[in-house]
Amino acid sequence: MTFSILARDPLSGAIGGAAATGSLCVGGWVLRGHVSAGMSASQGAAPSTIWGEEVLTAMHDGASAADAVEQISAADDGRAYRQLTALDLFGQTGEFTGASNEPEKGSLAFHQGIVAGNLLASTDVLDAMVDRFAEAEGGLGDRLLASLRAATQMGGDSRGLLSAALLVLHPDKPPLSLRIDYDPDNPIAALEHLYGKATTGAYSRWTEQVPTPNDRERILD
Repeated sequence: MTFSILARDPLSGAIGGAAATGSLCVGGWVLRGHVSAGMSASQGAAPSTIWGEEVLTAMHDGASAADAVEQISAADDGRAYRQLTALDLFGQTGEFTGASNEPEKGSLAFHQGIVAGNLLASTDVLDAMVDRFAEAEGGLGDRLLASLRAATQMGGDSRGLLSAALLVLHPDKPPLSLRIDYDPDNPIAALEHLYGKATTGAYSRWTEQVPTPNDRERILD
């Protein structure tokens, strides 16, 4: 029902994720992240927001992404209906795809990132996401959005799309958390438009004064 990407930018140290789905409110359901732990995407036929939070806790406590995913998924009797990916702060990844999720489904790890999906038009969607992320220019947010666009061009969610979301975290910047919870026409285009508004102009300048993980008392000089 969803496709997602998690990635780390080794140059800036930023971590981020993006997701889109043929249902509502993908950002609230799927994406989680913390600068002291990593990123997670919890999705599937019966997604568990608990999984998304618990895998971050496990990575914060020292587990690798792969070990954290195995630990969380193994403890849940409903795991056959869920899908989980995780990215730790070293760029290592972990994944689980339950057998009862609708095809096409799967995941694909790449250097410092991972993509995953279920109810896809085809598994070629995952390859397209990875290829486009590698080729795209700009910051991490730009590249994540490019990956979502590539997914739709390859067929994306077999039902079409209703929502899309982006989350980018950096220890020296405020979080960038953008959501299009319902857009029956083109939620990814709407997300790109919102991203442009949020990263330029007065709003972007205002974010330069708010606290960050590495500067909790920051204000505008």
